[in-house]
Amino acid sequence: MNAHEHETAQKIARALDRSTREMGSDTLARLSAAREQALTGFHETPAWKPAWAGFPASRSGNHPSSGLRYALPIALLVVGLAGVVYWQAGNGQSNELADLDARLLTDDLPIDAYLDKGFDSWLKRQSR
Repeated sequence: MNAHEHETAQKIARALDRSTREMGSDTLARLSAAREQALTGFHETPAWKPAWAGFPASRSGNHPSSGLRYALPIALLVVGLAGVVYWQAGNGQSNELADLDARLLTDDLPIDAYLDKGFDSWLKRQSR
C-alpha cells in the first residue's frame, strides 16, 4: 500500500468513525443485534479445507453425498477430453496425407519425377 492509498484509507476510517458517533442508540442496537445474529451462524472453516462459493466447506464434509455431487460433472469432463484426444488423433486411423508425404520424402526418386507426365508412361513400358 503506497502513501496515497494509506492516507485515503485513514480518511475513510475517520469518516466512518465520525458517522458512527452521530448514529442514534436504537440504530446502533439494531446493528449490534444483526452482527451477533450473523456471527451465531458462522462456523470457522479449517485452513486446509476448501470452501466453495455459496456452499461453505464446513457443511460439505458433513453431508454423505457431497462427493457424489461432483462425480457426474467430472465424469463428463473426462469423457469429453477423451473424445477430443480421439478426434485430434484422426479417429483412430492413420493420416493418409502424412504417410504419402513421408513416402515421397524418403523415396530414392526426386519429387519432380512424379510430376513429369511422361514418367507414368515410362513406368508402364518398363513393367512390361
